[in-house]
Amino acid sequence: MTRFSPLLLGSFWLTMNTANSQAELCTYQTWDWDTIHKKSVNHRKVTKQRTELTVEELGTVQGCSVCSEDQSEIQIASLPPISVCHAMAHSTKKALTEAAQRGFSIETLVGYRVGRSKGPINSEGLRTQFSNHSYGVAIDINSEKNGLYHGCEQFGPQCRLIRGGEYHPNALGSITRLSVLYKCLRAIGLKWGGEMTGDQKDFMHFSHDGQ
Repeated sequence: MTRFSPLLLGSFWLTMNTANSQAELCTYQTWDWDTIHKKSVNHRKVTKQRTELTVEELGTVQGCSVCSEDQSEIQIASLPPISVCHAMAHSTKKALTEAAQRGFSIETLVGYRVGRSKGPINSEGLRTQFSNHSYGVAIDINSEKNGLYHGCEQFGPQCRLIRGGEYHPNALGSITRLSVLYKCLRAIGLKWGGEMTGDQKDFMHFSHDGQ
């Protein structure tokens, strides 16, 4: 019969408890969007126990919180890798790879990034809610050709570009309902920001709810 010394047993339990403790930790980098100066401010790192997460930090998609520990890295062709929520990493990589192989030009990608860039503006001019990117459930594709517009219930000359590059539907890398990229991402349940209702159109953007 094998016997373990108290010292070895103590080391074993210390290792196990440390691993369990680390698994329960949530860490993320975040910031606030300053609508007055048009820049991100208050950059900070957050470390807390998962039991301390707020409803907002947990998000609305199961398993996809603001925690970096809930994200998985994916890479498409020779582009720099991005992170998305682990629950959608496989399907997202497969859809983007298929779109690229079928001829859609993917030049830039943005996935997980935590920041308060939406919602009401507080007295300091700061946005107060996390975007879908904060949970790893949104991606931006070719932002330099698929801008975010305001005052844009329907796309036209009245639309005001507020982020990214000008949108020209017929340009290489631009996204439309006819794009193979659109079809591949819709097939896995993602919705396009170019079909947002209301006065904004975010042509670069796909997420679980289109927002």
